Amino acid sequence: MRYAAGLASPPAHRGCPPALEGWRAKAPGRSRLCPVPPPPPGMPDVPPLPGARPTAGGVEFCVYAGHATGVEVCLFDRDAAGQETERRIPLRHRAHGTWFDTVPGVRAGQRYAFRADGPWEPARAQRYNPAKLLLDPYARALDGDVTLDPAVFAHQVGPDLTGDLTVPDGRNSAAYVPRCVVVDDTFDWGSDHPPRRSLTESVIYEVHVKNATALHPGVPATLRGTYAGLAHPAFIAHLTSLGVTAVELLPVHAFTHEPELVARGLTNHWGYNTLGFFAPHAGYAAADDPQGVLDEFKGMVKLLHAAGIEVILDVVYNHTAEQAQDRMSLSWRGLDPRAYYRLDARGQDIDVTGCGNTVDLTHPVVVAMVLDSLRYWVEECHVDGFRFDLAVALARGRDDAYDPTHPFLVALRADPVLSRVKLIAEPWDVGLHGWRTGQFPPPFSEWNDRFRDSLRTFWLRDLAASTVGETGHGVRDVATRLAGSQDLFGARDRGTIASVNFVTAHDGFTLADLTAYDVKHNDANGQGGRDGSDDNRSWNHGVEGPTDDETVNARRRRSMRNLMGTLLLSSGVPMINAGDEFGRTQRGNNNPYCQDNEISWYSWDLEPWQEDLLATVRHLVALRREHPVLRQRQFFSGRQVHPDGSTDLAWYGGDGHEMGRRWDGPAVDALQVLFNGAVVGHRSVLLSLNGSAWAAELTLPAAPGSAAYELLWDSADERPGTRGPRVAAGSEFTMSASSLRVWTAFDPT
Repeated sequence: MRYAAGLASPPAHRGCPPALEGWRAKAPGRSRLCPVPPPPPGMPDVPPLPGARPTAGGVEFCVYAGHATGVEVCLFDRDAAGQETERRIPLRHRAHGTWFDTVPGVRAGQRYAFRADGPWEPARAQRYNPAKLLLDPYARALDGDVTLDPAVFAHQVGPDLTGDLTVPDGRNSAAYVPRCVVVDDTFDWGSDHPPRRSLTESVIYEVHVKNATALHPGVPATLRGTYAGLAHPAFIAHLTSLGVTAVELLPVHAFTHEPELVARGLTNHWGYNTLGFFAPHAGYAAADDPQGVLDEFKGMVKLLHAAGIEVILDVVYNHTAEQAQDRMSLSWRGLDPRAYYRLDARGQDIDVTGCGNTVDLTHPVVVAMVLDSLRYWVEECHVDGFRFDLAVALARGRDDAYDPTHPFLVALRADPVLSRVKLIAEPWDVGLHGWRTGQFPPPFSEWNDRFRDSLRTFWLRDLAASTVGETGHGVRDVATRLAGSQDLFGARDRGTIASVNFVTAHDGFTLADLTAYDVKHNDANGQGGRDGSDDNRSWNHGVEGPTDDETVNARRRRSMRNLMGTLLLSSGVPMINAGDEFGRTQRGNNNPYCQDNEISWYSWDLEPWQEDLLATVRHLVALRREHPVLRQRQFFSGRQVHPDGSTDLAWYGGDGHEMGRRWDGPAVDALQVLFNGAVVGHRSVLLSLNGSAWAAELTLPAAPGSAAYELLWDSADERPGTRGPRVAAGSEFTMSASSLRVWTAFDPT
């Protein structure tokens, strides 16, 4: 709900003596709230934990505002006529920059927020303004939305939301911002326990809460697009039949929409615009009350755990929804911008996120806030891990350089709770020297963008070149990705699980669009096509977009199977972009962050070819699960591991002979790799790749310990078939154009 009937101007302070009411009229730069009384005897030496915590007799409110001269907690209730009232109570105690007090008689369900006063010093980025209602950074529930209005700016702006950063605005913002809500953390978890899946066994499924079930016919209409919908048996059945072990949810922290999007009639659909690090986003709940939202989220986690599925959250601690200093004042910027945000010597925002601000993880209060948030989601909400958006921004020191020994990273590794859950870094930001793939310390895994680029190059761009007689990039790079990307992750003793492999993710083309479009088609985003990456490494197979040409469509489907097969059979941790398993499309939009509609929602009305692709992905996940040699933790060495002379990994050309000096030939587009099962006490697996646009004659390698092979899967097949007969090593076979085969090996005995 929105508070359209809010107060027109700040009311007189109910707890302030009449003789002090004149403080409100003083000029900017002077305190306008009641002066803080002397601390009472017995005040604690250190402040309590931040946030709103129920006690035996009331609620203890605590918030950091280190440069403020006064802070009030504002309690919101409704009178008998349904009109909202605001009661302001000064926080009497201060220690270490933290303001706190206990308000008697307050219980769970109470709506509240803060107001802060202090210096108006724009040159130092400080614009304290008690007319602005501020959200608690530790709020565990929010009620209402941000309504875009000039009143939510600390400085004066006009209807176009531009104005003078040096002039304070006296309008009360209470009508246009949400309320924080005191919650009861009690929840019946029953026998819930984390699945604790090893990363070597993990198959991650990146999914948007709303998109997943917004159109799902098996989910009741009232639950579609919600946490409850994601935990509905119909959707859980899809996850379990697919074989994934974890869902990685796009941001579920409370978020709001950028003014630029609102002006275009759009919304921030992905959620990378955080309004609260502790509160679940209410827009994804079927429940309509704040306590119900939190309980629904917890219930979702409980039901997913019961199905053996872990819950990983995509978390955005690198920036907030307040954007740059000329934008809204909603929480952190009104409480203490010099603590919460990175600023340069001129008091300007340092922006390495592309979103107007960067949260300052060099400040101990901010580090504590992020760690407290992470622990809250693990301990109170039972989540199993986190994917850190633009993680390099979290590890830049005061000199702006990335530091793998950054205090925040050290704190994560040393934390007895957080060091035991899955931690995944998006290893880049948009700042100088922001690409850091492979450079995060243990226990982090990392999104491997080189894996994405290498597979797209081999299976799409090089294939396109082959159709016109041009040579590609050869097989060296794709071979490195198949073997776990040791060139990137071999130096920090993390093994292959350091690499989270993916071909597509939420930002970019879907798998189907990757094979159907050469260029992005983002006009619906209203930015003239300027948004979204131009480096897609896609190929439309000769026709841009949808076509009735069955030859083109068949080639596209094979390319999808090649990419998905290589993803699920490579060493490392595979991540599937939800919907790719059945070929969903975004109509060529590679950046639908603002498309809360059918462009983004997954359609479950599958055509026959989509059913075939889904069966293929299920088959591939099962093959990965059945063959431990495909999911080893340690990197391969190429050394002998068996008395028969076989090595842990062996590379062969299309002729069945070892690659030798042929690695760097750009005309080489056939490759075979044998993963030796003797290392793990299971069968060996052979992958045969033909990256050419033409069929090719290949020879099965006569490797030590491999006398014969049995075909497990051929990407030339629209749907997985029965296993083929055993074929002797050294036999020739014909590989279809642009295809991948998987074999299991049998020893001479």
